[in-house]
Amino acid sequence: MNYLIGIDLGTSSTKTVLFDEDGNVIASAGKDYPLYTPNNGWAEQKPEDWRNAALETIAKVVKESGVSADDIKGLGISGQMHGLVMLDENGDVIRPSIIWCDQRTEKECEEITEKVGAERLIEITANPALTGFTASKILWVRNNEPENYAKCKHILLPKDYVRYILTGEFATEVSDASGMQLLDVPKRQWSDEILEKLDIDKNLLAKVYESPEVTGTILPEIAEKTGLSTSTVVVGGAGDNAAAAVGTGVVEDGKAFTTIGTSGVVFAHSSKISIDPKGRVHTFCCAVPGAWHVMGVTQAAGYSLAWYLDNMGVGYKDEAKEKGCSVYDLINADIEKTPIGANRLIYLPYLNGERTPHLDPDCRGVLFGLSSMHTKADIVRAVMEGISYSLTDCKDILSEMGVEVNDMMACGGGAKNGVQRQMMADMFGCDVNTVTATEGPALGVAILAGVGAGIYDSVESACRKMIHKDPAKECKANLENKAKYDKFHDIYKNLYGCLKEQYKEIAKL
Repeated sequence: MNYLIGIDLGTSSTKTVLFDEDGNVIASAGKDYPLYTPNNGWAEQKPEDWRNAALETIAKVVKESGVSADDIKGLGISGQMHGLVMLDENGDVIRPSIIWCDQRTEKECEEITEKVGAERLIEITANPALTGFTASKILWVRNNEPENYAKCKHILLPKDYVRYILTGEFATEVSDASGMQLLDVPKRQWSDEILEKLDIDKNLLAKVYESPEVTGTILPEIAEKTGLSTSTVVVGGAGDNAAAAVGTGVVEDGKAFTTIGTSGVVFAHSSKISIDPKGRVHTFCCAVPGAWHVMGVTQAAGYSLAWYLDNMGVGYKDEAKEKGCSVYDLINADIEKTPIGANRLIYLPYLNGERTPHLDPDCRGVLFGLSSMHTKADIVRAVMEGISYSLTDCKDILSEMGVEVNDMMACGGGAKNGVQRQMMADMFGCDVNTVTATEGPALGVAILAGVGAGIYDSVESACRKMIHKDPAKECKANLENKAKYDKFHDIYKNLYGCLKEQYKEIAKL
């Protein structure tokens, strides 16, 4: 039996999972580490923490599994995107990594837009300049820490730093590199034009691979520390969402997934490049060679429900504790007692601004239509409907771009709630399914490793063999319900336009 390792380098922890070639979990291990906020809006982590977490968890799964090192054929790494890791000429870390959620680079985004041009930037990188992306972080260090920038000889993404530790190779791959805003996304290579306009030396950047390509093998000293073999190949891997797509089988046209965590994502596969000229959604290279994905992101999807429960729906938590049941059991029971449209109550989930479809940091949440007749059941249903409308907005933009979805997978926290899944199926107008596997990104990069090691012929064929839908959790679209939701969704969509200028005014106060 052949075995594969998938590493998921997250913001709060790293999780390493050992799979057999059929996708069964043999062993897993995780390790937490801190996030640092030295100033308001800043977010940093120490790459050394990622290194230690990866080495410890690899060693643990190898030891606990009892699997022979020679049988572990490949390793893939997924993880948080956009983080900036700067190394000196000796390969040592220069400063803590500025990670994906850091918001310090607004001026640098303006600088990028001015130097490249807004339209040209979207044409090349498929995205407008955003504070989360890596390019603006590079410029911030150059503008504010010139001594550190002068020392820099290598720029890597978080997962690619771990790859360097394991293999000694400076490498990245197309899905993660797409989020640096330095890649020509249609051509799947570094953009000489952008690098020249931003005056960034191309030699600082790693070689770009396709996600299942072999980028190196395990160094002897790492093999000794972890129990791996020096013959174990390390493939390109993928950014977190691209890896999750592989781990849920979203690797062919017509397939997509939606996930509800703190934020919400609708992610669709596309064999053709499709770029939104308005920059409302992200277009990145995906983990399938020669293909792309289009991704809409809402800022406060799951967070909206958490906010409601913490501040307005405390009674649900108290009752759940008293009855010894899940708070979601109580919420779902109330939702099912309340009609579609929550008795003419609409919630806008813009608690922290919005990304898709409105790139607007100033917009805020709204309960529209609130009256004395409304109960907590109406409000919680309105909140969940508002979350689902925001994800439907994402799907509608994909359709507008010619990226059609007829097979939607649900993953993340929202996937566990049958009421939420059914609501999304009805609004989307397509069936919503889940997969039996729960390892998501780790499984996705393990599959990529299997392709690189020659165990599978392609990413698509591997997914057909290893990824299976859970028939017990299938939610079929109810088109009668969709017609009802559409009426309220139309009002929902119009509200932003009515409030846009007022959002700006209140932000000034």
